[in-house]
Amino acid sequence: MTMKSEPARKTIRVILDSNALFVPIQLKIDIFQELKTLLNRNFELVLLKPIQQELERLAKEGSPQTRKKALYALKLAEKCRIVDAKEDAASPDGIILQTASRWSCPVFTNDRELREKLRNINVPVIYVRQKSRLEIDGRL
Repeated sequence: MTMKSEPARKTIRVILDSNALFVPIQLKIDIFQELKTLLNRNFELVLLKPIQQELERLAKEGSPQTRKKALYALKLAEKCRIVDAKEDAASPDGIILQTASRWSCPVFTNDRELREKLRNINVPVIYVRQKSRLEIDGRL
């Protein structure tokens, strides 16, 4: 009897919501290391252009504390692949929903409403659990 070798696991794309990039500064969690442990495979972090623009706007127009967090988030975003969203949704959340559905890839967000919408369309969601670690809801 021959054993089939497991197919090579391809790199998985993970779409980031803006609040995912606030996790390191707010909760002191190394999201890159945590994602590596959680996913246990190669991954590519994707920041959709409208989310990057939302962070840039916060960095300019937010309260002093929000500006500081947004600037830090933009620094972290340099480790991500910036992708122009081809979706026509009106809101950043809508664009994330459409893109994640089309790509069949997980989304890292702590936004409860967005998490629920993603789960309703069977998109896996990565989120912070108990302010200390990342968890995934759904199957990759």
